[in-house]
Amino acid sequence: MSKVYLLGAGPGDPGLLTLRAKDILSRADVVVYDYLANKAFLDFCRPDAEIFYVGKKGGDHTLPQDKINGLLVEMAKAGKMVARLKGGDPYVFGRGGEEAEELVAAGCPFEVVPGVTSAVAAPAYAGIPITHRSFCSSVSFITGHEDPTKAESSLNWEAFAQSGSTLVFFMGVKNLPHITENLMRAGMSGDTPAALVRWGTTCRHKSLVATVATMPEAAARHGFAPPSLFIVGGVVSLHETLSWYEHRPLLGQGVVVTRSREQASDLVRLLAEEGACCYEFPAIEIAPLADTTPVRQAASRLYDYDWVIFTSVNGVKCFFAEVDALGLDARAFAGIRIAAIGPATAEALASKGLKADFLPERFVAESVVEGLLALGIADRRVLIPRAREARDVLPEKLAEAGADVSVLPVYDTRPVDQDPQEILEAIRAGEIRYVTFTSSSTVKNFFAKIPPAALQAAGTVKTAVIGPITAKTLAEYGLSADVMAAAYTVPALAEAIIADARADKAAGAATGTA
Repeated sequence: MSKVYLLGAGPGDPGLLTLRAKDILSRADVVVYDYLANKAFLDFCRPDAEIFYVGKKGGDHTLPQDKINGLLVEMAKAGKMVARLKGGDPYVFGRGGEEAEELVAAGCPFEVVPGVTSAVAAPAYAGIPITHRSFCSSVSFITGHEDPTKAESSLNWEAFAQSGSTLVFFMGVKNLPHITENLMRAGMSGDTPAALVRWGTTCRHKSLVATVATMPEAAARHGFAPPSLFIVGGVVSLHETLSWYEHRPLLGQGVVVTRSREQASDLVRLLAEEGACCYEFPAIEIAPLADTTPVRQAASRLYDYDWVIFTSVNGVKCFFAEVDALGLDARAFAGIRIAAIGPATAEALASKGLKADFLPERFVAESVVEGLLALGIADRRVLIPRAREARDVLPEKLAEAGADVSVLPVYDTRPVDQDPQEILEAIRAGEIRYVTFTSSSTVKNFFAKIPPAALQAAGTVKTAVIGPITAKTLAEYGLSADVMAAAYTVPALAEAIIADARADKAAGAATGTA
């Protein structure tokens, strides 16, 4: 249905996007998005949706406003469902009203989906409630983008200075001297608490507290630039007491996640919850086999085996794709014992109605073999569905112990052909703190694109690995593992990175370098 939806994307944290906006994004034929709209929102879009970036950064307009208006009208008249994704709220300094007027004039139906405005969210993440009974009972949202060379300001500075309201200035960093001078000239005390919040609610969130009189110099000294909000009022004094988001140990630290895109979400979520800026750079991808006949044959003759050992979630998914294709279910495993290497693999089996008979405490071949031998696997027939390219230690040691082992490839892992430029630039700019590796293949394929020397030259990049085998592969490239998971699982890897970041933060605080 032809319609334009003016969507508020919120201030940047994907969790603050409304359910209504997410639903529309998932159905839209066309998505037109701004600079301040988090690109992560594009993951909600249809794979076949037309995507247009029309952002404006520092006065550089990718597409002028009249052209944006024309694009919306053009797409609507072509019968498209259009999602116009705007940072914050469309009607709060977002020019949404102008776009709506153009749509009305062109006879195009539209709807507005309000978003969480940064004027509320960014201060809240910085520990600044914009209203508080002890300080104020009103708030003003003001543009800070007024031309300082104008003969007369259109803003009522006397009203702002004497109102006792919290003042929130949008787009005011470049004009800070002009804003603060006008406030003080209108009667506001230069000692009034003031704050800047840059990239509020995102992983790059940063705040600065000073006074109205000292803020211009402080902002310049600390390198504050757009996009930032300028907040003025007594409520700013609560920042130190109520600050919560800025205590996250990974806030502002870049973490490269090299897992396959299908598997990366858990690690990204765990790290992002602690403030990390996650760069997804999948070093491998999971690919189906060209010929699944052997897998289907094995699935149809499970009664030939005493044990089936699943070594990964991918192995479970790919094997059960053939089980399902045969019209079978968990009952096909009747009388067969099942081993799962890792809790995630056990959970994947549970979702198929199977409970693992064996889940080792440690996920290395020696420990797995020891546990299985204790369960009498030595003279049994064993099927191991796994990747075509994988370490042979487990099947070899089981065979040495007397088991009749059949290794069954059920999927392929292969390198991902992608441009490493974004990662290289982020490393050189000092924006990457950790690079994570969850297997030997992620190490090999990552360094096929990114030279180890790039990490070494940066001097501040740490490597985080899931276990000693991966660490051994890393050593082949002249790098040691700075962080290693206590258990060989994704949650344990995330915990190890978070603990390391906390330790670094504590050390920095102790030396005054944090």
